[in-house]
Order: sequence, then structure tokens, then C-alpha cells
Amino acid sequence: MDLPDLNVWLALSAADHPHHAAARHYWEHQAANEVLFSTVTALGLVRLLCQPTVMGQQTLEPLQASAVLQELLNQPGVRLAAEAPGSWDLFHQLLSSQSLPPRLCTDAHLAALAIAGGWRLVSFDRDFRRFPGCSLLQLTTTRSA
Repeated sequence: MDLPDLNVWLALSAADHPHHAAARHYWEHQAANEVLFSTVTALGLVRLLCQPTVMGQQTLEPLQASAVLQELLNQPGVRLAAEAPGSWDLFHQLLSSQSLPPRLCTDAHLAALAIAGGWRLVSFDRDFRRFPGCSLLQLTTTRSA
């Protein structure tokens, strides 16, 4: 199972996103049979799709952004993940095991979910490499449409 980071879901959802082609390549050629949203990535996607500073002319209203999320959740094999047992404790262990900048707290949470669930985390972000035991598919942005 794959647990994509918010940056993957956003790039997949926004056709004019600079990483859209790479996200589509992942979706069409590399994705596991089951692909999971966490609560954090689902809420984050709706929030970012409504942000003019992120979406520009393609900014959505909350109801429209919710429809995008629901459309993704209706895809075969896509679902909202339940937290695996022990993920909360693992999150706190990851926070205490190294000095993390505050911007990586959500990454630590996603890494803990992936590790505890035995899932592959998928991201454009290299910061996930710092979490031991996290299976990571790091996407590159060199793919063309």
C-alpha cells in the first residue's frame, strides 16, 4: 500500500502544477494497488485547493475542493487510512529521536503512519529519508507530459 504525501495529491489534482506530469506517471505506472489518504493529507488537499496563493486562477471553493477529494476517494483502490496501532507512539519517538525543525512535524506523523502500517510513503520531498524504517518512493520532477 502507498501513502502519498500531500505534495503528490496536490500535483495529481492540479493539471497546471509543475509536478503534475511526474505525479501522473507515479499514478499510472508506479502506484500500489491500494493508495491511502491520511486525514492530514485529505484535509491538506482541500485546504490547498482553496488557497489563491497556491492555485492562482484555478482556486476552488471548499465544496468544489471537497468534490475533488471525493473523486479521488472514489477511484479503485483509494481509501482513507485508519491509523495503524502504535503510530502515535512512533510519531513521538521520531520527534524525540532527532532535532527536527517544526516544519517537519507533519512529515514525522506521515512517516510514523507509514512505518506502523507497513506502507510505502510516496513524496517529492527528500526529508522523509531522515526517518529510519520509512519505506520511501521519492518521485522526481524530470518526467515530461
